[in-house]
Amino acid sequence: MPRYCAFFSSLNVGGNRLTMEELRYALRREEIDNVETVIASGNVLFDYDERPTEGLEELFAFIMAERFDIDSFVAIRSKDEVRAALEQNPFVGFGEDAQVHTHFLASQPSQQTFDAFMAAYQGRGPEKLALGERCLFVDYVEGVGRSRLTPLFIERRLGCRTTARNARSLGRILAKM
Repeated sequence: MPRYCAFFSSLNVGGNRLTMEELRYALRREEIDNVETVIASGNVLFDYDERPTEGLEELFAFIMAERFDIDSFVAIRSKDEVRAALEQNPFVGFGEDAQVHTHFLASQPSQQTFDAFMAAYQGRGPEKLALGERCLFVDYVEGVGRSRLTPLFIERRLGCRTTARNARSLGRILAKM
């Protein structure tokens, strides 16, 4: 059975408090197999019959809303997709792993949308950006906390929800997959 990772957004922030134990229990009750959390910030490894990850994202978002009354974007990626998010990130190996992020996107922006996004952000900060397959690669050169490139800015300009993980975390997640 294929292995996947669910990357949850908005957990344990803004009042959306949920222990990883509660999350694991809820997913197991939905007959999701081999559930394991990695790093207590909403990363869940699991096994499931092979299917498009977009359908799994809808299922997991429904579980979050139904069981916990939490509106959470859930990006689900297969092991190969997580590997690609690391290997195709042009900033991995050049920037600090803690500052190099992959933003998993709900949908693929068009090149025109990405170009407009880049134009809107031009001159606002030192970040380096590149578009991937349903992801945005970012090197937060001076740190995420100091950046003006916020998830809200990204979501508004690209027209889809996002959740991000740094290269160090993705490496740990991939190793456990």
